[in-house]
Amino acid sequence: MIERDEYDLPKAVSPLQRVVLAFQSRFTLKHHQRKSNRSDVSRLRLFSRVARLSQPAAPLSSPRMPKQHNDLLDRAVYVLFRVVAMGLHTFPISSHLRTAQVLGNLMFRFDRKHRDRAMGNIRKAFPDMPEPEQREIARRSMQSLIMFFVEIMYTDRLVRIETWRRYVELDNFRDVLGLLLKRHNGLLMLTAHYGNFEILAYLLATLGFPTASIARPLDNKYISDWIFGVREKMGQRMILKKGATEEVTQELERHGVVGFVADQNAGSKGIFVDFFGRKASTYKSIGLVAMTYNVPIIVGYARRLGGQFKFQVGAQDIIYPDDWKSQDDPLRYITQRYTSAVEAFVRKDPNQYWWVHRRWKTRPKGEVPEVYD
Repeated sequence: MIERDEYDLPKAVSPLQRVVLAFQSRFTLKHHQRKSNRSDVSRLRLFSRVARLSQPAAPLSSPRMPKQHNDLLDRAVYVLFRVVAMGLHTFPISSHLRTAQVLGNLMFRFDRKHRDRAMGNIRKAFPDMPEPEQREIARRSMQSLIMFFVEIMYTDRLVRIETWRRYVELDNFRDVLGLLLKRHNGLLMLTAHYGNFEILAYLLATLGFPTASIARPLDNKYISDWIFGVREKMGQRMILKKGATEEVTQELERHGVVGFVADQNAGSKGIFVDFFGRKASTYKSIGLVAMTYNVPIIVGYARRLGGQFKFQVGAQDIIYPDDWKSQDDPLRYITQRYTSAVEAFVRKDPNQYWWVHRRWKTRPKGEVPEVYD
């Protein structure tokens, strides 16, 4: 049983959320008793805006009951995972990437649910493309997804300060390096579920530019801790998505770099912007943080080259504070611009985007969701 206070609010929520919810509750009661005046409306809007800004990625809701896990089973799965990982390292990564491509082909053939979702998204994104080409993009997208999981088990062994040039080439990255060296203020670095997006932050940390990345832990605590440990080995810092606000604030105040994977569906509380010709619900938090701390936004990518463990790491766009200050709606401008930048680098090689991702799941009011979502 969740303990509640005199406003019937769960005491587990944060103090700021309690203030906002209590005010909204009292405001609703007064509204039924008498006509609300303008000052009440103004204060309600102010409190709501502060809450959104302080808790950018989390809706104001009661906490969910945590999932129950079988610790013994989690440990067994972790041991099996490590044994498989050690076995993989006895062979060159090139052989495992070829195996990953075969598994991706099998996934395309037999996983009807994800194949239909990928094909539905691709048809909407490229309506004039012939069906065989759309199917080829879906198939190779699933290959890319499996290859990604193989690559993250090799990254810390292969990508080091003395070897990174063998595996990575930089593209349009001079201005990014300039911003990283000057460190006049913090930076936001965005990417998407494309290519090997994990290697982008890992490379920066290897080169001496540690980043703090927002991430959700895996359900298996032991596997999650191991993977996070690999990420943090070269100085990359992981911030858990739940309750990330305070740590993000501290990182930016230290003129640090905070990374986001910015192509996730934001649900009903997101802002709708255009992505491949369709409205996509997108988180407001990135734009709000950039506006609050007056920091540039770098939109980057890590594109796989030739089906090998080799990548082109580049910057598609850099959004500076001066770019949005003159806009009538700066939040929408920022959100649309970085979303358009993501679309631009995906279009250069759509085979590497995760089309199985439910990017367009939430639809604008009055629009019917797609069957495959």
